[in-house]
Amino acid sequence: MSESSTPAVVERVDADHQYEILVDGQRAGLTEYRDLGTQRVFFHTEIDEAFAGQGLASQLVQQALTDVRAAGLRIVPVCPYVAKFLERHDEFADITDPVTRDVLRWLKAQLA
Repeated sequence: MSESSTPAVVERVDADHQYEILVDGQRAGLTEYRDLGTQRVFFHTEIDEAFAGQGLASQLVQQALTDVRAAGLRIVPVCPYVAKFLERHDEFADITDPVTRDVLRWLKAQLA
Protein backbone atom coordinates (compact mmCIF):
# COMPACT_ATOMS: atom_id res chain seq x y z
CA MET A 1 0.00 0.00 0.00
CA SER A 2 1.50 3.33 -1.03
CA GLU A 3 1.48 6.37 1.23
CA SER A 4 -0.80 8.34 -1.07
CA SER A 5 -3.57 5.76 -0.76
CA THR A 6 -4.03 6.46 2.96
CA PRO A 7 -7.42 8.10 3.30
CA ALA A 8 -7.56 11.45 5.01
CA VAL A 9 -10.15 11.88 7.75
CA VAL A 10 -11.95 15.15 8.50
CA GLU A 11 -13.16 15.76 12.06
CA ARG A 12 -15.04 18.70 13.59
CA VAL A 13 -13.38 19.82 16.82
CA ASP A 14 -16.01 22.02 18.47
CA ALA A 15 -13.81 22.95 21.44
CA ASP A 16 -11.32 24.58 19.04
CA HIS A 17 -13.94 25.89 16.56
CA GLN A 18 -12.32 24.08 13.67
CA TYR A 19 -12.40 21.16 11.31
CA GLU A 20 -9.16 19.19 11.09
CA ILE A 21 -7.95 16.89 8.35
CA LEU A 22 -5.89 13.95 9.58
CA VAL A 23 -3.52 11.79 7.56
CA ASP A 24 -2.32 8.67 9.37
CA GLY A 25 -3.68 10.20 12.58
CA GLN A 26 -1.53 13.32 12.17
CA ARG A 27 -3.18 16.71 11.73
CA ALA A 28 -2.36 17.87 8.21
CA GLY A 29 -4.47 21.01 8.21
CA LEU A 30 -7.49 22.84 9.53
CA THR A 31 -10.21 25.33 8.73
CA GLU A 32 -11.37 27.60 11.55
CA TYR A 33 -14.85 28.98 12.15
CA ARG A 34 -17.06 30.81 14.60
CA ASP A 35 -20.84 30.45 14.77
CA LEU A 36 -23.07 33.54 14.53
CA GLY A 37 -26.62 32.34 15.07
CA THR A 38 -27.34 29.95 12.19
CA GLN A 39 -24.25 31.07 10.28
CA ARG A 40 -20.91 29.27 10.42
CA VAL A 41 -18.31 31.91 9.59
CA PHE A 42 -15.14 30.38 8.11
CA PHE A 43 -12.15 32.70 8.48
CA HIS A 44 -8.93 30.69 8.14
CA THR A 45 -7.79 27.54 6.34
CA GLU A 46 -4.29 26.09 6.29
CA ILE A 47 -2.54 22.89 5.26
CA ASP A 48 0.86 22.06 6.76
CA GLU A 49 3.68 22.38 4.21
CA ALA A 50 4.55 18.67 4.55
CA PHE A 51 1.09 17.85 3.14
CA ALA A 52 0.84 20.57 0.46
CA GLY A 53 -0.17 19.69 -3.09
CA GLN A 54 -2.25 16.63 -2.19
CA GLY A 55 -5.68 18.22 -2.56
CA LEU A 56 -6.24 18.11 1.19
CA ALA A 57 -7.51 21.69 1.52
CA SER A 58 -10.25 21.00 -1.02
CA GLN A 59 -11.19 17.74 0.69
CA LEU A 60 -11.21 19.46 4.10
CA VAL A 61 -13.42 22.34 2.97
CA GLN A 62 -15.78 20.07 1.01
CA GLN A 63 -16.40 17.89 4.07
CA ALA A 64 -16.66 20.88 6.42
CA LEU A 65 -19.29 22.53 4.20
CA THR A 66 -21.16 19.23 3.85
CA ASP A 67 -21.23 19.07 7.67
CA VAL A 68 -22.55 22.66 7.81
CA ARG A 69 -25.40 21.67 5.49
CA ALA A 70 -26.17 18.54 7.55
CA ALA A 71 -26.34 20.71 10.69
CA GLY A 72 -28.87 23.03 9.03
CA LEU A 73 -26.49 26.00 9.19
CA ARG A 74 -25.38 28.55 6.59
CA ILE A 75 -21.89 29.37 5.31
CA VAL A 76 -20.19 32.76 5.45
CA PRO A 77 -16.86 32.55 3.55
CA VAL A 78 -14.57 35.17 5.12
CA CYS A 79 -11.60 32.85 4.44
CA PRO A 80 -10.29 33.48 0.89
CA TYR A 81 -9.76 29.76 0.29
CA VAL A 82 -13.34 28.90 1.29
CA ALA A 83 -14.64 31.76 -0.89
CA LYS A 84 -12.65 30.49 -3.89
CA PHE A 85 -13.83 26.91 -3.24
CA LEU A 86 -17.45 28.11 -3.25
CA GLU A 87 -16.93 29.86 -6.61
CA ARG A 88 -16.02 26.48 -8.10
CA HIS A 89 -18.66 24.44 -6.21
CA ASP A 90 -22.09 25.98 -6.67
CA GLU A 91 -23.77 23.03 -4.92
CA PHE A 92 -23.38 25.10 -1.73
CA ALA A 93 -24.77 28.35 -3.19
CA ASP A 94 -28.17 27.80 -1.56
CA ILE A 95 -26.66 27.90 1.95
CA THR A 96 -23.99 30.58 1.38
CA ASP A 97 -24.45 34.09 2.79
CA PRO A 98 -22.45 37.15 1.76
CA VAL A 99 -19.63 38.49 3.90
CA THR A 100 -20.93 41.78 5.33
CA ARG A 101 -19.31 44.56 7.33
CA ASP A 102 -21.41 43.52 10.33
CA VAL A 103 -20.10 39.94 10.13
CA LEU A 104 -16.51 41.18 9.81
CA ARG A 105 -16.96 43.51 12.80
CA TRP A 106 -18.47 40.66 14.84
CA LEU A 107 -15.67 38.26 13.83
CA LYS A 108 -12.97 40.79 14.76
CA ALA A 109 -14.52 41.10 18.24
CA GLN A 110 -14.71 37.29 18.57
CA LEU A 111 -11.03 36.89 17.73
CA ALA A 112 -9.78 39.81 19.82
